[in-house]
Amino acid sequence: MRDYWTPAHHAVEPEDAEPLARLLADGADPDEVFSNMTLLTHAIDVEGDGSPQSGQALTVHTTAVLLAFGADPQLADPDGRTPMDMANHYGHDLAVKLLQAHISGRAADNR
Repeated sequence: MRDYWTPAHHAVEPEDAEPLARLLADGADPDEVFSNMTLLTHAIDVEGDGSPQSGQALTVHTTAVLLAFGADPQLADPDGRTPMDMANHYGHDLAVKLLQAHISGRAADNR
């Protein structure tokens, strides 16, 4: 499947924040949907799933980059999973806190 991913989804998979940030700075859509995931649900899935496999602590690098470039923290993927759903599924507290901060910020901006 990796050969068919978009460049941005390809950068999310290895949690490679720097190339992802470059793609977003060059105009990649932070809300891009490919297959059954948004970039943000993909990032949280990779971060959450990678930690138990590697034995390393949960990271939040790609999630933070996507949010910094304007990814919608409430945009559900085609399967109906929101970024918060994905973060809660993995017990990814760092992502939950980042998402809550961005959701609160968006709500404050819309007042």
